[in-house]
Amino acid sequence: MTDTAFRDAALTSKAWPYEEARKLLKRYPEGKPGGKPVLFETGYGPSGLPHIGTFNEVLRTTMVRHAFETLSDTPTRLIAFSDDMDGLRKVPDNVPNKGMLAAHLGKPLTQVPDPFGQYESFAHHNNAKLREFLDRFGFDYEFASSTDYYTDGTFDDALRGVLRHYQGIMDVMLPTLRAERQATYSPVLPISPKSGIVLQVPIEVLDAETGMIAFTDSDGERIEQSILRGKAKLQWKVDWAMRWVALGVDYEMAGKDLIDSVIQSSKIARVLGGRPPEGFNYEMFLDEKGEKISKSKGNGLSLDQWLTYGTDESLAFYIYREPKKAKALHMGVIPRAIDDYWQFRANYAGQPVEQKLGNPVHHIHNGDVPEESLPVTFGLLLNLVGVMGEASKEQVWGYLANYVPDASPEKHPALDALIGYALAYGRDFIAPTLKRRAPEGVEVAALEDLDRLLAAMPRDAAADAIQDAVYEVGKARFGKEALRDWFKALYETLLGSSQGPRMGSFIALYGIANSRKLIGEALAKV
Repeated sequence: MTDTAFRDAALTSKAWPYEEARKLLKRYPEGKPGGKPVLFETGYGPSGLPHIGTFNEVLRTTMVRHAFETLSDTPTRLIAFSDDMDGLRKVPDNVPNKGMLAAHLGKPLTQVPDPFGQYESFAHHNNAKLREFLDRFGFDYEFASSTDYYTDGTFDDALRGVLRHYQGIMDVMLPTLRAERQATYSPVLPISPKSGIVLQVPIEVLDAETGMIAFTDSDGERIEQSILRGKAKLQWKVDWAMRWVALGVDYEMAGKDLIDSVIQSSKIARVLGGRPPEGFNYEMFLDEKGEKISKSKGNGLSLDQWLTYGTDESLAFYIYREPKKAKALHMGVIPRAIDDYWQFRANYAGQPVEQKLGNPVHHIHNGDVPEESLPVTFGLLLNLVGVMGEASKEQVWGYLANYVPDASPEKHPALDALIGYALAYGRDFIAPTLKRRAPEGVEVAALEDLDRLLAAMPRDAAADAIQDAVYEVGKARFGKEALRDWFKALYETLLGSSQGPRMGSFIALYGIANSRKLIGEALAKV
């Protein structure tokens, strides 16, 4: 398939990254003026440890960027911007040395000591954790620090613009605020020269060109100082708009909870003489209780947690799908995400171009989808390690020899990696929940029938042949209408779970002799 064919198909593709990319084609039909790159931005508030919601925004933005690069030859850039000039509003729940942090409330995050004792500030610690993960995944991005841009003068011209258009910005913001907030609101937050705290106080503009303002410090003293070179920062919505204008941002997505911020910041960007970026609002991730994931609470999953039990690709797959639908994000979604990823990957090669462009793996791998296939599902691996108990990779490969011809880590490196994830997930989340019950009633005779049929089969019997035998026993003992009860009984008596795999595949993988031992152990409980 040629690049031209992909581009032609992408112009009408309903895959959301291509729909988003076409917004940028309309924004610049002739390319960005002056041959400048189209600028994508993602924002990160380093007031807590990075979580998957943070990574989600970079990944989805990258997918839109790649889609745009399919449609256009215009160069692009991606800035991962950290709002590390923000004042520390509250102490996160999931960090050490909370008392020390409490003593620095209100100060810019880059002026708050690192509670972990590893970096020069709390912001530097969290920024480093974000970059480590983005680098691991191979993102092409430029990291930008709000503190750096404020203090090195990058934002000085835009800040002068804020003072020039101070009343216009106030006209946008004041109608959105409660009466008591209107009385004290200021778009500009000066930093106290005494305490170092980001102050929420009214200001008086003295000279927009020099950046001079006046305000009352927390001790009551009137202070006159410039807002340039890091001596002040802007309120969130004004800051966002100023950044869009100062940097020339063309695309930035945001969570549904920021819809109002996008609206107000877009108005302010126009007041400043700029053009708001394109973008869309995605739904939020929820924890197992259905609550919004929060950096400060530390609920939901961390990046490290997912990658302890699942692959990079499975995380990207989960993030890609249905961005405008709220989704639960907890340990229980990892196995399904792994298997769904591999199912879509297996389908990719045989699909017509229109379906390829809508296949999640196309966007995960930027159109260069690896050819390696997976001979067993992750779910089946979990069932295997569940009945094995304490096991090593080598022992699992020994069982795989029953099912996968010439099974070896060298021939199936992706499967070898998944075995490691399956052992970890099985140890921590499956083994503690497994409890095999004794068979009851007709289940006893059915298991005895199955045992006799398995005894008559060769040790290398095919999974389909074994599955046929399982069905025959079920139909004879339970009837076609109650086959679900038969399979549920197999899962509960042999595997210790209410759900399970295709039994023919499991028995072929685990081995007929070992499976008969499981049946014998179950019958011995009667």
